[in-house]
Amino acid sequence: MTNSYYVPRGGLPSQSTPLKGRAVFTDAYAFIPAETYSDIVTSYLPHWDHTRAWIIARPLSGFAETFTQYIVEVSPNGGSKIPDTDPTAQSVLFVVDGEIIVTINGEKHSMGKGGYAYLPAGCDWSLLNQSNNTATFHWLRKRYEHVDGIETPSPFVTNENTVPPREMPDCDGVWATTRFVEPDDLRHDMHVNIVTFQNGGLIPFEETHVMEHGLYVLQGTARYLLNQDWVDVGPGDFMWLRAFCPQACVATSDEPFRYLLYKDVNRHPKFAPFGRS
Repeated sequence: MTNSYYVPRGGLPSQSTPLKGRAVFTDAYAFIPAETYSDIVTSYLPHWDHTRAWIIARPLSGFAETFTQYIVEVSPNGGSKIPDTDPTAQSVLFVVDGEIIVTINGEKHSMGKGGYAYLPAGCDWSLLNQSNNTATFHWLRKRYEHVDGIETPSPFVTNENTVPPREMPDCDGVWATTRFVEPDDLRHDMHVNIVTFQNGGLIPFEETHVMEHGLYVLQGTARYLLNQDWVDVGPGDFMWLRAFCPQACVATSDEPFRYLLYKDVNRHPKFAPFGRS
């Protein structure tokens, strides 16, 4: 079955649209449903032309603190030659619609649907949409945590379609993860993967762990456990989990249930500064 990717289109619901009331923000998790991606919640970014973004995760003290996640929509002839002014920020780009040209340290890369790029902190990169159609991609950013004796990772560009999913143990193929970075590569302090469940596939226990999570549903539907709440999720829905928030899921659609997953990895937890609780 062909992979598909949910793409928000903006607009504004009519005055006759009934409120669904699905959005949730709690101490343990946030749930941002697809219907919230309207024109009036977009942001514009410095040094980006003909571009808008839905910012669906940002560091919040006492909540998820390690990453930002944007859904970026670039119109024809849009983009940026100075996309990020923070030299400590590393990035992952994942294309869900259209085509972009990403130039990394002087080398151009054409990225279409399923395109994935890792951009280490401090690298020289730019992004342009030179096509006649709108392009949309996810942009995840995290401050890179250097460790003495471990080199900084190198940039790379690939595509989901060229990275075989890896089946999880003892699950008869109903649960698989597309890993773009090896889990034991300690140069990397974040992973952005794609998780796939076939119908009826499930996380068979309540995951409770130190990693923060961002989960954007690309395709399919599921019942997802967020802390103590079972939530029906589908394409375009976003889940934002703080550390140790229990989670599990059961896929419910005939097509695969797939989500783009962020987590912070491979580093010691930080201590709060003295005097701060």
